[in-house]
Amino acid sequence: MQYAQIILPLNLKGSFTYTVPEELVPQIQEGMRVLVPFRGKKIYTGVVFELHHNTPEGFLAKDIISILDEQPIVPEAQLKFWSWLSDYYLCGLGEIYRFAFPSSLKLESETYLKLKPNAIVDFENLDVNEMYLVQALEVRQLINLTDIEAFIPKKDIIRTINSLIDLQYIEIDEKIAEKYKAKEVAYVKVRDEIIQDMNLMEVLLKLNRAAKQKELFLMILEKQTENPGQPIRKSDLFEDGFFASSHFKALADKNLVEEYYLRKDRLESYQGDIEGIEELSEAQKKAKTDIDAAFEAGKNVLLHGVTSSGKTHIYLEKIEECIQQDKNVLFLLPETSLAKQIIQRLEKKYGRLLGFYHQKLTDFERVEVWRKVRQNELRILIGTRNALFLPFQNLGLVIVDEEHDSAYRPREVSPYFNARDASLVFGSLYGARVILGSATPSVESYYLAKKDKLKYVLINERFGNVKLPSYEIINFKEAQESKKVTGNFSLKLTDEIKKTLDEHNQVMILHNRRGYANVVECETCGYVNYCSNCDVVMTYHKAANEMKCHYCGQRASKPRVCPKCHSENLNERGVGVEQIHEEVTKLFPDQEVDRMDVDSMRKKFAYEKLYEKIEARETDILVGTQMISKGLDFDHVELVAIPKADSMLYVQDFRAEERAYQLITQVSGRAGRVSGNGKIVIQTFNPEHSVFQLITMNDPSKIYEYFLDERKKFHYPPFTRLMMIELKHRKEDRVNRASLFLGSVLRKYLPEECVLGPERAQIAKLNNLYQFQIMLKLPRGKKYEKFKEMVAVSIQEFNEITAYQSVKTDVFVDY
Repeated sequence: MQYAQIILPLNLKGSFTYTVPEELVPQIQEGMRVLVPFRGKKIYTGVVFELHHNTPEGFLAKDIISILDEQPIVPEAQLKFWSWLSDYYLCGLGEIYRFAFPSSLKLESETYLKLKPNAIVDFENLDVNEMYLVQALEVRQLINLTDIEAFIPKKDIIRTINSLIDLQYIEIDEKIAEKYKAKEVAYVKVRDEIIQDMNLMEVLLKLNRAAKQKELFLMILEKQTENPGQPIRKSDLFEDGFFASSHFKALADKNLVEEYYLRKDRLESYQGDIEGIEELSEAQKKAKTDIDAAFEAGKNVLLHGVTSSGKTHIYLEKIEECIQQDKNVLFLLPETSLAKQIIQRLEKKYGRLLGFYHQKLTDFERVEVWRKVRQNELRILIGTRNALFLPFQNLGLVIVDEEHDSAYRPREVSPYFNARDASLVFGSLYGARVILGSATPSVESYYLAKKDKLKYVLINERFGNVKLPSYEIINFKEAQESKKVTGNFSLKLTDEIKKTLDEHNQVMILHNRRGYANVVECETCGYVNYCSNCDVVMTYHKAANEMKCHYCGQRASKPRVCPKCHSENLNERGVGVEQIHEEVTKLFPDQEVDRMDVDSMRKKFAYEKLYEKIEARETDILVGTQMISKGLDFDHVELVAIPKADSMLYVQDFRAEERAYQLITQVSGRAGRVSGNGKIVIQTFNPEHSVFQLITMNDPSKIYEYFLDERKKFHYPPFTRLMMIELKHRKEDRVNRASLFLGSVLRKYLPEECVLGPERAQIAKLNNLYQFQIMLKLPRGKKYEKFKEMVAVSIQEFNEITAYQSVKTDVFVDY
């Protein structure tokens, strides 16, 4: 007897064993979707992970109900990738399946069916099961899949439903379950028999009394005669409001015109002219030769190119080569806001061969991209980290741009994996080469390159030999003592800004903190406004005049008097980007000052409108958070100012210095991209700090040497491996006891020095859940795999304790 291991879209460990019925044995394959029963009457769409003949011990396996696909929907390499992710990041296969698949491809028993409105059913052409289902729907408006089992055999359910959907008698209720439907667009034409018989005079005489209908008929006829191959879109007829749909309906009722439908993609493909690729500079040619040599030797590449060195240009050359070899390309970006500019750049070269995939697409749009990738219609796919799960065919190259970006490893969405590291394994499983590109590579990637695990390719000059920006550090403490400051700006910095503006150039000011003030404090009793859901102080946003929690989104109005002592002596402490924006507006009242942060970019097309303003030089000064450091390419930005640089360094994180360096270097890359006269002004209380001193040297090897020495000294990655286990629960005492118990279990299996904690998290309560953390510092090499197995065993032991099953446990591998 044949058995199948099925992955279900549930957060449960491993896969589940089912029996393959004899009639399904010839057609079932790994990677197909199947319908299976689970826990009583529930039906789920599972993915076949493995087929075998090993009879399960201790239980009787249930039968697979039916197969949903004619061909495997998940390639073999993708299944191996899921398996690796599950083992390496200690997460369930079901969790990965749930994240990887668009929800419209997962049919579940909560799906409800209903009759299509105004459907006229021809019962004579229906089989027994189809007739039963239609009759049941006439009696009850909604029926779910579980109810259908009462009168239709399980194996026939899906075939019956699909048949009735094809006949357009029934539909899936979208309020409850969204299932993919192709988008159809209405087109119109004059009926063929009217044109063939050429009795147009008769038709026009008939329409003499209906002038509007006559005009509409002639308009459709004219369009059809002029461009016989161009279909006429129905909505275009009513655009100017001259004709109404009633005029068209009257013509259709007279059998003069007809309406027909064509399938249309929800995502518009590029239809414009296709451009060629520009010539590479000498430095770029050398880098490309090095990459080619690495690929020949079977090695992946870390491309370290200074800002504006033209890394994208090299990517384009490698993409072009890949396409010529009839292979496909995956281009990964850390976030959606960067995708727009890259897509505009690439679509002019590759037109309809280009697709994109990210979180902002609707579920139906995702299904369309998924199907195009599977049918090999898209040759280049630009996407965020969830694009790794598309069913690629014939993949030849994976590019991970801005590989250092923390957005490749978000902590909010499970499964918790690092897309940069996963892409290296993903590439090897598909037999594709990988390029990791960045102006400021992560310390881990740099270390791998130095250990010769990756080929290190450096471009240390800007495209067109444009000079790198110069740095100036201002000692803000000295400026304060000599009273040469205005608010958060020293006179020297305001002079630099004024000088740049007088030369008709643009300025960027970076301050990586949202809101207006970090806290509103009562001067009399010291009261501050805490979020009721989280253990954090609420941030004051002046534009909306409200207090906001940046963790759970809770809002409250700004207090007029202290709720505790009723004093009116309330002061705003700390500086947010809104405050910097307000100050700059007062300092330069005649200039156009714009702000770019999460709060100001919420409206649709906000990014595009701001980019157009900067491009048209309508914006003189742009104030923003780290958003302004990414991918902006404008010709007239000559000065980047960082008025409060210290706020980036003093964060409880061993990567704080690395992230500060990356942010400052990335934002400095926006200056002087054409002229070569870019300048970066850093204002700090601590100008002697190693990071600031090393940045001004413009020598990446020295700063990475410094980071690696620091990490080695304190046993941090890449010299050790970190794992963070986070426990959460609504009751503090329960999560505290649970964390102590898990700590003792871990110490049973791991050396004492490897287990740190448990401790309260930096933010002790988040979204009404109390948080405790256990940090594991594990050695690299062969011992690591053994220790990780012990961690998995410890968590398994912990999960078996009934009292702690309500405690949520998250494991972050390679923290």
